Amino acid sequence: MRRRQRKRRGPGGPSQITAKLTIPFVGEISGTWEPADAERSAAWELYLELVTRVSIEELSADEGFLREALTSLYTFFGTTREILRRYGPEIAPRLAPGHVSFAVLAVTVLNRVLRPLLASWHPRLAAYESQRPAGRDPVAWEREWEHSDELRGAIAEVRGALMSLAQTLQEVAGVSDLIDLPAPRTPDDATAGRTGTPSPDDRRSPDASGR
Repeated sequence: MRRRQRKRRGPGGPSQITAKLTIPFVGEISGTWEPADAERSAAWELYLELVTRVSIEELSADEGFLREALTSLYTFFGTTREILRRYGPEIAPRLAPGHVSFAVLAVTVLNRVLRPLLASWHPRLAAYESQRPAGRDPVAWEREWEHSDELRGAIAEVRGALMSLAQTLQEVAGVSDLIDLPAPRTPDDATAGRTGTPSPDDRRSPDASGR
């Protein structure tokens, strides 16, 4: 019986990459990924989910809302399962040793990265939130929690894993970087360009000849 060959796309994405994924407290998993068309499409969908969520945005000590971050991670969990279900077995083929697929990477993130965080921290944060006095600002109350810094650290570990996943998905999907986008120009920059007045970043010190 002939083995059905998986359909692959031409230009627009690599036919093979070395995928690497950092797992908090576990280490790094890596393998060769030879993506089929369905995996490229699934990679784009999951990449888009990652770059538009708070889950990959760094939370400094004086900004952000831990509950919002956990909720974003929880909904990302559900979205990833939906993508896996929708694309089906084609994104989870049998693999030779040392190879990975979209499903292998996605399920690893769900079970080894997100599930431990959510299972541990969601009930602990919910228990603390339930003690908030009526009328008390929820953000201020959350920042007074004795475990808030610990949770921020755990979220930062997860963010690192999601960033490595996003970079792999970007490469497979064959798209540009949508995470580290350049900052938009300010109205002052636009005005300076129209009037011919150089912006501070454009000004250059004269050289020895005065030019």
